[in-house]
Amino acid sequence: MATIDPTARIEAGAEVGKDVSIGPYCVIGPQAVIGDGCKLISHVHVSGHTTIGPRTVLYPFCSLGTPPQSIKYRGGPTRLVVGADCEIREGATINTGTEDGRGMTEIGDRCFLMVGSHVAHDCKVGSDVIFANNVVLGGHVTTGDFVVFGGQAAVRQFVRVGEGAMIVGLSGVRADVIPFGLVQGPLARLIGLNVVGMRRRGFPKPRSRGCARPTRRCSSARALFVSGSMRWLQATAMMRLSAR
Repeated sequence: MATIDPTARIEAGAEVGKDVSIGPYCVIGPQAVIGDGCKLISHVHVSGHTTIGPRTVLYPFCSLGTPPQSIKYRGGPTRLVVGADCEIREGATINTGTEDGRGMTEIGDRCFLMVGSHVAHDCKVGSDVIFANNVVLGGHVTTGDFVVFGGQAAVRQFVRVGEGAMIVGLSGVRADVIPFGLVQGPLARLIGLNVVGMRRRGFPKPRSRGCARPTRRCSSARALFVSGSMRWLQATAMMRLSAR
């Protein structure tokens, strides 16, 4: 049974699952779907065609499902889908997609968005991704699973960030990042391999060292970032084969 504070406003048409807790002054729009076991602490705003996965926790003043910040958006019924077991902290914002993009912004399972982080329209974020405070993703960004963004990192639109990459805080990412890459700088550069992240996921040392070889190859070829579909696929294949 859902627990709803009397000050919360849930518009007709909204779907609220079992065992949901909705705290003071939350506002839920008519096309929103709140999954089973979700917890909205207080002052949460969920609008648009937004689906929140089971057991996700939303903290005060986060805003999900507002229209995309795009001058090309024409008011269509685009969507936002947030996965299960996510934690979205104070002041975080996530927009729906655009008609000219994917039509949907998507957040995977078990993601952690810290204070003030922003995911723009048409992004596709993998599972187990961590956003430190004030991280910004531009429109159409795609990330793999287990990516970590340090505080106040910013990613330019259409960039792809590979699985297991680490973006150091205050970095500005302007091009695709290889899987397991470690990047840093205001105009971010590939500086190595996210060995710490690999160890935390249980990769044994030989596998981590094996992944370093294609990373050095990319650096020596002055391919600080991998651009173009073919190079992206080649880098992904090299890293995954080396990690076996």
